[in-house]
Amino acid sequence: MSEQEFLKVFAKNLKYYLQKNDLTQADLAKRLGVSATSVSNWTGATKAPRMDKIDAMCTIFKCKRSDLMEEHSSEEGYYVDPETARIAQEVFDDPELHVLFDAAKDASPEDIRKAADYLRLAKQMTINQNDEGC
Repeated sequence: MSEQEFLKVFAKNLKYYLQKNDLTQADLAKRLGVSATSVSNWTGATKAPRMDKIDAMCTIFKCKRSDLMEEHSSEEGYYVDPETARIAQEVFDDPELHVLFDAAKDASPEDIRKAADYLRLAKQMTINQNDEGC
């Protein structure tokens, strides 16, 4: 990968993680102890950060270096674990439960399953209470 290609990939990934973590470029600059111009250069694909700054970003974003530094195919799933992806799709396809689709991509299948089961139970309890109240 050429340097220019790397800069574009890094910029795209950095923008993704900023948005995902609801951080501005200024927020990140402050947390890293760098200028806002530095972060702007990184997101604008004009310069690359030093490795220690990439490592600091990984800590902030709770991701791996490869998440920031490598191209990720659009065919790759949102979830890391295939079973988690399958359960999440079930939840997403249920119109009353798809709010769980925003779960973290590193969530375990058990975590997503428990959350979905809890919501189904809560929904059923509400229905039962409404039926008894009539």
